[in-house]
Amino acid sequence: MNKQTVAINNPFVRPDVYGALAVPVYNNVAFEFDDAVEMADAFCNRIKAPDYARVENPTVTNLEQRVKALTGADHVTAFNSGMAAISNTLLAVTAQGRNIVSSHHLFGNTLALISTTLKRFGVEPRLRNLTNLEAVAEAIDDKTCAVFLEVVTNPQLEVANLKAIAEIAHKKGVPVIADSTVIPFTETNLKALGVDVEVVSSTKYLSGGGTSLGGLVIDYGTFPEINKRVKYELLFNLGAYMTPQAAYMQTLGLETLDVRYQRQAGNALWLAQELSKVVKVNYVGLENNPYHALALQQFGPTAGAMFTIDLASKEACFRFLNRLQLVHRATNLFDSRTLAIHPASTIFGNFPEEQLKEMDVRQTTIRLSIGLEDKEDILADIKQALG
Repeated sequence: MNKQTVAINNPFVRPDVYGALAVPVYNNVAFEFDDAVEMADAFCNRIKAPDYARVENPTVTNLEQRVKALTGADHVTAFNSGMAAISNTLLAVTAQGRNIVSSHHLFGNTLALISTTLKRFGVEPRLRNLTNLEAVAEAIDDKTCAVFLEVVTNPQLEVANLKAIAEIAHKKGVPVIADSTVIPFTETNLKALGVDVEVVSSTKYLSGGGTSLGGLVIDYGTFPEINKRVKYELLFNLGAYMTPQAAYMQTLGLETLDVRYQRQAGNALWLAQELSKVVKVNYVGLENNPYHALALQQFGPTAGAMFTIDLASKEACFRFLNRLQLVHRATNLFDSRTLAIHPASTIFGNFPEEQLKEMDVRQTTIRLSIGLEDKEDILADIKQALG
């Protein structure tokens, strides 16, 4: 079946007793067993049955199974935020004395996790230019536990060669972990490019309108110890499992993801083309973008629903934001609504100026997440805010 059909029709793990077409929300903590043997088997994972909602819930399992069917992954684990998915995955691969090869071009909290939090526990961050394959090869040694990157960086919109990086990493027995939030996993085949684990903020496209927080770890099984630690150690010991309410909303979002994404990506491309006539636009969907050809090769014909514009100064950015009438001044990405933010003073507001320069986060940049509104209305509002 095609992906859109799978997103709607993947069967439940166990048939609903009432034949419900939409998976019910199981707002309960404990699950009863017929006898002591079944109970022991469930707790020790000898049978597939929920035992306690902190580690397994039927509503959450249904979402995980749908994502697994859509991606061809060996394992999918749902967490209560994108950052929980990232942190649990990195904790599964690393240890004191190990190092993570990554980039300065990361979402602010991800960068802080790698360069500050994990560093405090004895993990060395090796931040390199991941578009320089020689630098990637030089950084990996026998203490490297993973190469971590964003498939399209936020907000720099840099695209690295995933297949080439994976070939380098795999020769040295190192997994590649990729944050694929910017391009939906329904549009890509990152497994074929050598990615071993995808992490996704399902808060974004999946939630279908900014309704719920969530994160997914999509594991392709090439490094089995990663799932073993995520599913049977960290999920138990850190307690960051997705809630059934969030899973229900994100399952509904998954069913409409394709139609929403195609509209959002189409709006983004058209707006980027129109705005590039009057202001500097950074969007990998534009043919003159330096990463356009590689993005097309790796992710297919769409380029996501985020782009940036650069204005004359920080003050000009603030004036632009203050003049917006339809576009919302808010963080988040890939809401149904179009959102605008000044990353340098918000998401990266606590980073010193010197570090902002290392990350190529400029005071002149506005990040736009394009929604489902009529594209002409979005353009009109942006143009009037530009003055």
